[in-house]
Amino acid sequence: MRVEKLDLNLLHALEILLEEKSITRSARRLNLSQSATSSILARLRQYFEDDLLVQIGRKMEPTPYALELALPVKQVLNLVRTSITSKRQNNPQNSKRHFRIVASDYIAQLLLSTTLNQLQLLAPTISFEFLTPFSYGADSLNKGNADLFIAPRSKIDDEYPSQFLVADELTCLGDVNLYAEHDSLTTEQFFDVGHITVGFERNSQFSIESWFEENCGQKRKIDIITNDFNTLCLAICNTSRVALVPSSFATEPLKRGRLKILRIPFELPRLEEYMTWHPTQDSDPVHQWLRQKIQSNIKRC
Repeated sequence: MRVEKLDLNLLHALEILLEEKSITRSARRLNLSQSATSSILARLRQYFEDDLLVQIGRKMEPTPYALELALPVKQVLNLVRTSITSKRQNNPQNSKRHFRIVASDYIAQLLLSTTLNQLQLLAPTISFEFLTPFSYGADSLNKGNADLFIAPRSKIDDEYPSQFLVADELTCLGDVNLYAEHDSLTTEQFFDVGHITVGFERNSQFSIESWFEENCGQKRKIDIITNDFNTLCLAICNTSRVALVPSSFATEPLKRGRLKILRIPFELPRLEEYMTWHPTQDSDPVHQWLRQKIQSNIKRC
């Protein structure tokens, strides 16, 4: 079918091309050869009179016009999926959806140990991709780059639907050898020592930072910013630096015997994580089903 000379069959391909930014990965998801996928991109370029994706080194990057197209294309296709073809697509067991989830490795660990294991049995043809919140913010939903965004409340866009997911205590960790004679830190020591933190959206604003300024009148001395908690735990080893991590995530690093818990003289707020999604996905039956499974299966702390 064509509307204004545009073959609507190409919109689905355009959506995937803009998500994957790769001919090879797009071809795999479209079940086409790379040459056929390249031909589709050529036809899209001809229609829109724009390169859409430009090869830069080994990567393909979207043009400004392609970024403008991403959201309306996704909205149109989501409308078709939810309002027109939902009866055909509302069976997760047969769905071939590919969900892109922005979440820290802490959340991924919780999901991998519960929900994803179950979904392999319930919906074996649904696939998942985890994106780091270090590089992807809540605006990735608006740009069509993600299906779910999971982060602390302060990172959630109030205009999007959201749902509380999990709460956890924060634990202060230090190197087991460097702190062999210490099981705790004074307030002065805590703010004098170097800290390692996980970055969100390419900055150091872990959700606890504003709390320290408001309640302690001080800022942590951030020496290292990593893009995940696993790297953070490795970076603590053999240094005097410390870090705050979710307690349930700290279990595995503590078992390895290289880190220890350090008590601190004040009570930290709990880390509360929410999941949010674009409004166009709110009524999507498979998306709803996935959210329900995540909500019901994730570990509660």
